[in-house]
Amino acid sequence: MLGKILVIFLLFSARPAFAMMKPGMRAPDFTIEAAQGGKEFQFTLSEALKKGPVVLYFYPKSFTSVCTVEAHEFAEAMEQFSAMKTQVIGVSADKIETQKEFSLKECRNKFPVGADEKLKLIESYDAAFEAPIIGRIFADRISYVISPDGKIVSAVKDSGAHRHIENALEIVRNLQKTPNPN
Repeated sequence: MLGKILVIFLLFSARPAFAMMKPGMRAPDFTIEAAQGGKEFQFTLSEALKKGPVVLYFYPKSFTSVCTVEAHEFAEAMEQFSAMKTQVIGVSADKIETQKEFSLKECRNKFPVGADEKLKLIESYDAAFEAPIIGRIFADRISYVISPDGKIVSAVKDSGAHRHIENALEIVRNLQKTPNPN
C-alpha cells in the first residue's frame, strides 16, 4: 500500500525531464526485453517495422489505475491495429517479471510490454519523468506512431489513457490511405 501511495505522490509531483520527440524525427532503433502472454522474448523495432507501423507507448507503472485502463484499451483495439498490420508495444521501467504478469493479465495476451529498468529506451525517446530529489525514475505517458520507414508520424503526451489509443488508430488509418512514395 505504501508503495502505491509513493507512486501516486511521485506521479503528481514529478515533472518531465525532456520534451518528447517530434513527428518527422527518426525513431531510435532498439531491442528490448519484452513479454507477451506471460512469455519473455526480445522485441526489435527495426524487425517490427518490416511488417508495418508500430505504436510505441510509454507508461509510468504496470498495475496502476490509468496504466491498467490504457493496457485494456489497447488490448480491445488490437483487432483493428492487426487488421492494419500495426504492432503495439508498451514500455515502462518495470522489471521483466512484472511485465510478464502484466502482459498476461492486463494486456490480455494481445500485445507485448517491454522492461526498461535502467530507462535507456525511455530516455532515448525523451519520455522520462523526473521526480524532485529522486531524479528520473519512470516513464511519462507518451505514445508514438512510427511509420515503416522509421520516422515518427505522431507523438502524444497525455496523462489519460483514451487519447493515446484514439490518436494511434486515427494516425494508422491515415497511413493506410497515404500512397507509398517508393
